[in-house]
Amino acid sequence: MAERYTWQQTVWRKLSQKQLLRGHAILLQGRQGIGKYDFARYWAKSRLCDSPTAIQEACGACLSCRWFESDAHPNFRTIVPEALTDDIVTEASIDGDKSGQAAQKKNAGRQISIDQIRRLDSFIYLSGHQRNDKIVILYPAEAMNTAAANALLKKLEEPPEEVLIILVTHQPQRLLPTIRSRCQPIAMPMPNRESAAAWLRQHAVERPEPVLAAAGFAPLVALRMAQTGQVAQYVQLMQQLAQPKRLNPLTLADGLQPIGLPVVVDWLQKWCYDLISYRTCGRIRYSPDEAAAIRAVSKRLDIDGCIRFVRELHQKRRLSQHPLNSRLFIEELLITYQALIEP
Repeated sequence: MAERYTWQQTVWRKLSQKQLLRGHAILLQGRQGIGKYDFARYWAKSRLCDSPTAIQEACGACLSCRWFESDAHPNFRTIVPEALTDDIVTEASIDGDKSGQAAQKKNAGRQISIDQIRRLDSFIYLSGHQRNDKIVILYPAEAMNTAAANALLKKLEEPPEEVLIILVTHQPQRLLPTIRSRCQPIAMPMPNRESAAAWLRQHAVERPEPVLAAAGFAPLVALRMAQTGQVAQYVQLMQQLAQPKRLNPLTLADGLQPIGLPVVVDWLQKWCYDLISYRTCGRIRYSPDEAAAIRAVSKRLDIDGCIRFVRELHQKRRLSQHPLNSRLFIEELLITYQALIEP
């Protein structure tokens, strides 16, 4: 699906008026779950359209637009990790939420490989179909392994004519500096909370504010949580974390495995952040509905230990992307968390 969201209007207006577009490589960067990937596809569709509107949007009716929507446009390519090609690629689900063999398959192919980049040669160096404009989207760009990044760099150093390469990234700092220096960066905006909540209501999400908070204020992540039942799972986990001395790490770890390790680590990070934030400045960001529990737990919190634990969780999130024993991984995290709360 190619879609432009309401909070992207300003960026779109500048692009359509060519106020932002310079060069042959663009780096769309910003938080995960704000619609960067959908925007990139919308932009590509509009640039390839045979009869764009007055504001340079795709007409949706020409042959080029029909090709694009059927994923058959001869002048367009999307490069994503191989494990995502069998799924619907969405910006909200890049961390994955699968378990068992499916999760192992997904984890095994999370990188963009050098072979995928090399296969672009026959596309970008040959003449385009009917017209010369050709567009490539790489998503997420930070998924390129070192060999793939170096192969792409050669293409960026000697750019083919009439080819636009759009790199979409949640973490631009993970890209090679030489790649970033050859791309024009465009910061994609976060919607304000009112706009994001209104968008979620349009998609039948009741009480969107706490869902949005749980999703880190990223509307696409919030919508996915609502549609997949993760909101209830999130609330249940927060309620169990609110009673650390009654928490059973072994039992809880079994129940959390289907959610996916990156998601579990993310939720633990949010809970611990709220504990630290309330203890230090009286603010709750991610779990406003659990304010009473957070106040109670934060009073018994080993604050220095919790800060160290949050740093550890940041490192653990990277490890959670790889195949491992998910149950033991979660058990270890929960046992460590329990030890942070004084009896």
